Amino acid sequence: MSKAAIDINNLPYADGDFFAFEQLLSAKERDRLAEVRDFLAREVKPIAVDCWNRAEFPMDLIPKLAEIDLVSPVRRQGYSNLFAGILHAEATRADTSIATFLGVHDGLFTGSIEALASQEQQDAWLPDIYSLKKIGAFGLTEPLGGSDVAGGTRTTARREGDSWVLNGAKRWIGNATFSDWVVIYARDVADNQVKGFLVDTRTEGYSAAKIENKISLRTVQNADITLENVVVPDFFKLANANSFRDTNKVLKVTRLAVAWQAVGQQLAAFDVARRYAVERSQFGRPIASFQLVQNQLVQILGNAVSSMGMMVRLSQLEDAGEAKDEQSALAKAFTTARMRESVAIGRSLLGGNGIVTDFEMAKIFSDAEAIYSYEGTHEINTLVTGRAITGISAIV
Repeated sequence: MSKAAIDINNLPYADGDFFAFEQLLSAKERDRLAEVRDFLAREVKPIAVDCWNRAEFPMDLIPKLAEIDLVSPVRRQGYSNLFAGILHAEATRADTSIATFLGVHDGLFTGSIEALASQEQQDAWLPDIYSLKKIGAFGLTEPLGGSDVAGGTRTTARREGDSWVLNGAKRWIGNATFSDWVVIYARDVADNQVKGFLVDTRTEGYSAAKIENKISLRTVQNADITLENVVVPDFFKLANANSFRDTNKVLKVTRLAVAWQAVGQQLAAFDVARRYAVERSQFGRPIASFQLVQNQLVQILGNAVSSMGMMVRLSQLEDAGEAKDEQSALAKAFTTARMRESVAIGRSLLGGNGIVTDFEMAKIFSDAEAIYSYEGTHEINTLVTGRAITGISAIV
């Protein structure tokens, strides 16, 4: 088949949804998904690589994101968790960094307010959060605490009259260089329990310094946060965030969202690899005509479809209120492992062109490493699942 005979803009299975999982969505949800896809193709995809190369966040995109209204699709807008998951995968497919920005603001930050704030607090804060008038960040991970932060939170909170005084440091906090608010989780020195606080980033004693030299999610503005005698009025202590068990209510849901990101990464890798295979000619014909190249494409697609199938079922369980922590842990571990394999195959398929961002695959390949690590490492999520099926903890 000659290159001229291939219509690269009209390839079969254009959406990569090989088993038609999207048919499980309602008609309203499918229409909304089409609207968001058009937005992503128009506003996000064209700028994604350039922003990544420059390690700069496109601040002028925020009003457009506010207009398309993507925050809290389940709790506020009444969509299913399945729709929310597929939507997050599609955002990741367009650009992992912008999807991560949304995941931090919507999933971690907004999720903390929705799950752990009182009704009075929610009424006061959520309108501006939903409209992106206030951008949020989520401060849990610390310079010396990642996987063990549940029992080893070093940031402290001390009650003094009608206020709390926070001291400590947080690391890898997405959005924190420009966020208006950040939820800080700190250990109450009075009872040794982890509690949550909404901190205004203009507060004296709060500072955030951008983490430089990243090879992944370069558009995301991760920061080191320092808290030096930061005074927080008692009203800004999240009413229902009184132990790490409460915090884990947020992480269970966001871990599910990150597993959906792994699906989106694989679909992105499939998009780029398939198009490249059809367009790129060697030995006088498209490389898509070679058996080993087709095998690589099918491996990527198979990984993506198997990951998506797991996530569809887990989202259905979440909609039914039956999803368990260990199920989210297994999903995050499994889908990110398949993702790592898929993006490596995609990078290999592009040969030398797979290591420059001009062809996008290098960006997809690099961004996968962040997804593989955050929201619980592969190893920790594996051990959470192992504990569930044996009744024995091997974490410590």
